[in-house]
Amino acid sequence: MLVRYTPRKGCERRLLALVSRHWPALRAAGLATAVPARVFKARDKRDGRLHFVEMFEWRDAGASATAHETPAVRAVWEPMEPLLEDMELCRIEAVAAGRRRVRPGIGRPR
Repeated sequence: MLVRYTPRKGCERRLLALVSRHWPALRAAGLATAVPARVFKARDKRDGRLHFVEMFEWRDAGASATAHETPAVRAVWEPMEPLLEDMELCRIEAVAAGRRRVRPGIGRPR
């Protein structure tokens, strides 16, 4: 998953604190894989708006639905709502774009 959180003005610190607790809550509930979430701070090049971006892996296809019924996860999600101006949820998958295969003894990609 790739989640883009856009905080309301003045709510940045509180939102980041909740985002930082998100994956640990999912993991403790057995809903996320052992691969730790990655959280980034991002600024839009055009308007300077701050966003937080989180990447993590659900345990399986049903984990997202189960999360909605899990008190420890809801304890993170519910206080997020008033702090958010916007949130975007994207399912992502790795693709092999931009990679060049290296044949043994032929050199390395640049």
